[in-house]
Amino acid sequence: MRILLSPAKTLDYESLVPTLRTSETIFTKEADKLNVVLGSKSPKNLADLMHISDKLAELNWQRNQEWKEVTNLRQAVYAFKGAAYVGLDAYTISENKIDYLQNTLRMLSGQYGVLRPLDMIKPYRLEMGSKLKVSKYKNLYEFWGEKVTNEINNELKTDEVVVNLASNEYFKIIKPKNLKAKIITPIFKDFKNGQYKVISFYAKKARGMMTRFAIDNQIENVEKLKTFAVNAYGFDEKLSTTTEWVFTR
Repeated sequence: MRILLSPAKTLDYESLVPTLRTSETIFTKEADKLNVVLGSKSPKNLADLMHISDKLAELNWQRNQEWKEVTNLRQAVYAFKGAAYVGLDAYTISENKIDYLQNTLRMLSGQYGVLRPLDMIKPYRLEMGSKLKVSKYKNLYEFWGEKVTNEINNELKTDEVVVNLASNEYFKIIKPKNLKAKIITPIFKDFKNGQYKVISFYAKKARGMMTRFAIDNQIENVEKLKTFAVNAYGFDEKLSTTTEWVFTR
């Protein structure tokens, strides 16, 4: 089983990491190539590109300018700090489950393509949906093309299942028809105003919680994800299909 998760915009490079184990990013050259393009943009250009505040644009302009000299790298799973990573709570994963974490979780990234949990990354901000032109490519989906799908295919073992816990923005980098695995997409819905609906913040956190559930139980058989019952969520067979598993609360 492989789990796909989105990255986070918010980063944590301050907290003490619980392990010294690391790995190198797979698409380092591509990340550097993207930085060359980003480094040529002014703070205003970055603000317009990613629809961020002037303050955030200035911060990321500085990051882009210092990219080559950065020595403050951190394992990706501990660097990300958004809602999904609150649910994952990677800092409390025990050392004896780090191997499962490293082998199972893959984080999709606008800057790095795909990341393993222990891959050392520099502070960055580059959302996959950004319309960043890179040479002949008009956006990041074109830039990454088949690279990420091919990399995941290279890792997959026979009959492995890919669990898509990424957002639509990030999962679009994957070419499902070319992926050599069945794809299961868990969907999390809350009951509100008389109906079940996806509430973004809660859904993001639930994706992280399901990832943590898989890690804690070192799940190999994807069917066991149906027993996920964290934070009052439960599998709803009536609302589910063979490829979209709905969990409601």
